[in-house]
Amino acid sequence: MKLTSRHRNALDELLTWRRDVRYFRTDPLPDPLLDRLRARMQLSPSVGNARPWRVIRVDSADKRAEIINSFESCNSAAANAYAARERQKYLTLKLAGLREAPVHLAVFTDLSVEEGKGLGRQTMPEMLSYSTVMAIHTLWLAARAENIGVGWVSILDPIAVAETLEAPPAWSLTGYLCLGYPEATSDTPLLHENGWQENTATQWEVR
Repeated sequence: MKLTSRHRNALDELLTWRRDVRYFRTDPLPDPLLDRLRARMQLSPSVGNARPWRVIRVDSADKRAEIINSFESCNSAAANAYAARERQKYLTLKLAGLREAPVHLAVFTDLSVEEGKGLGRQTMPEMLSYSTVMAIHTLWLAARAENIGVGWVSILDPIAVAETLEAPPAWSLTGYLCLGYPEATSDTPLLHENGWQENTATQWEVR
């Protein structure tokens, strides 16, 4: 198959409008849509074809409440790490849609995975986690193509989350995702809108 400018333009639009969503509608997501996202996530590349990502869908109200408690505790500690002026600014930011998002996905990396037979990760074992990040990004773009928003919640205690979800010991939390229909769409990152920080240029060097 030869890709065309139509594909490139569509990719540009997906990348431009792929934002980290914090404001969700509470409408449930249809099961067929979630099935499509799961199938597209399966198309992700991975080191040595190890496919180490493991996904837990968190539907339990009790377990969600524990995750929210972890977020609020970690967020309070993070706020206290800033000086007074920045702390006030930080506290105005909405950094998670945990209460509103209809779907929560905890994405782990199985560090004991046998698939792939260790290919490509003898010198860089972190490639397993990087593979899971690639899977998350694939899911993210697939969700955006379905007009679904994704928010990656990183202000969590990964060990507490793993314990809450009774994950196997060899599973390491890579990402906790909120999915749902966004209240509004924008091509501008929230941290730009809130005046936290603009993008900095990527350095490309030749040596």
